[in-house]
Amino acid sequence: MLFTTLFPVAFPALAIAHFVALLSPGQDFFLIVAHSIRHKLQGSQFICLGVAMGNAVYIMIAILGWTSIRDNPVIFSVVEVLGAIYLLWIGTRLLKSKRNETLLEAEQEKVPSAIKQLLLGLNSALLNPKNALFYMSLMTVILGSEVTLVQQMSSGVWMFLAVLLWNLLIAVAIGQPRIQQYLKRSIHLVERGAGVVLIFFGVVLFVDYLPA
Repeated sequence: MLFTTLFPVAFPALAIAHFVALLSPGQDFFLIVAHSIRHKLQGSQFICLGVAMGNAVYIMIAILGWTSIRDNPVIFSVVEVLGAIYLLWIGTRLLKSKRNETLLEAEQEKVPSAIKQLLLGLNSALLNPKNALFYMSLMTVILGSEVTLVQQMSSGVWMFLAVLLWNLLIAVAIGQPRIQQYLKRSIHLVERGAGVVLIFFGVVLFVDYLPA
C-alpha cells in the first residue's frame, strides 16, 4: 500500500508525540504571539514560515545524522550560547514595548517586512539546539532503526507542515477582531510578558551551559 510505503508503522505515535509537543508553549510560540497581537497575520505569517523552516533544517539533520554534532561539546555549546544571546535580545526589545495611547489599528502601524519576519522565525528555531535533540529523539526512539529513508522524509514533511499550520492557526486566532479588541489596551503588557518568558528561556540556556 502507498501509505505503508510512505509512512512507517509507528507514524501515528510519531504524529501524536509531535503534536503534543507543539501544544507546549516555547520560545517560538511567544515570539509569534507578540507579533500577532500587534500586527495580526500580516506581521507574523512569515515568522511562522521561518520557524517551520528552522524546524525543517533540524529534521533534515536528524535524518542525516545528528549524533556527531550532538556529541561535539564545542559545536553544541556555541549553538546554545548564540541561542541564549538571541533570546535575551528579542526579550529585551519586547520588554521596551509601550502602551499605544492612540490605540492605532495594526494596519496603521509599520508591519515588519517579510524578510525580517522570516529571519526572526528562522533564527528563533535554529538557535535552539533542543529542537535538534527533540527531532533526533522522535526519529530514533519512535521510528526505530528499520525505517526507510522515504519514510523518514515523509514523516519530516508531515512535521514541517504540522509546525507551519499550527503556528499560522495561532497567529490567525490572535489576529481575530474580537481578540484584538479585548487585548488592544493591554498589547504592551502581553508583549512585555512575552519578553520576560523569552528572557527566561535565554537565562535557562546560559545556566545549562555553565559548568556544574
